[in-house]
Amino acid sequence: MNIMMLGAPGAGKGTQAEMLSKQFSIPCISTGVMLRKAVADQTPAGLEMKKYMDNGLLVPDQVVLNILEERLQQRDCKDGYILDGVPRNIAQAEALNRDGITFDHVLYLNTPDELIVKRMIGRRSCVKCGTPFHVENFPPHVFGICDLCGGKLIRRSDDEPKKVLRRMEVYHEETEPLVEYYTAAGVIRVIPYAHTPGDVLASILRVLRR
Repeated sequence: MNIMMLGAPGAGKGTQAEMLSKQFSIPCISTGVMLRKAVADQTPAGLEMKKYMDNGLLVPDQVVLNILEERLQQRDCKDGYILDGVPRNIAQAEALNRDGITFDHVLYLNTPDELIVKRMIGRRSCVKCGTPFHVENFPPHVFGICDLCGGKLIRRSDDEPKKVLRRMEVYHEETEPLVEYYTAAGVIRVIPYAHTPGDVLASILRVLRR
């Protein structure tokens, strides 16, 4: 079973991908992790990507897709996989399709923008141990202090309100058109917003087991 996670940044794609990976015993492939590993392992595509990175250039879509194809050829993907973070736009989706990389299910986490923005700007993490918190959904016992190690809680730079709003703009411009693209392909599965990750997972499992 080949699955793609689709939704705005902060919609919970990574969380659901990890839970589904355990549920179905298939690997969750995150773009960032995949790219870093390709560079570290010095694969052909990874070495090509490193040339761009070392020169401060954007990595072309095709280089990213070449690294993805290398990853999907590994043994642990033989029974399926879950992609999180790729494709990001129509051009990447069309390239994957030309290369024979298709999906049984595209899980679209349909979460309202205002809830995503509120979720992201409220996130905090400990500078010492990295434990995540949220000012409303999972607050520390003492404001600004980690419950586990006493470290200072900070907001990540990409969770600053202006940056969050810009990320949402980019998502709507570049990635959201994939909803229509995969609807036309007949593989989109709309997962409505739910209050907890467990509730979202339950909705996904109901859809996948139909």
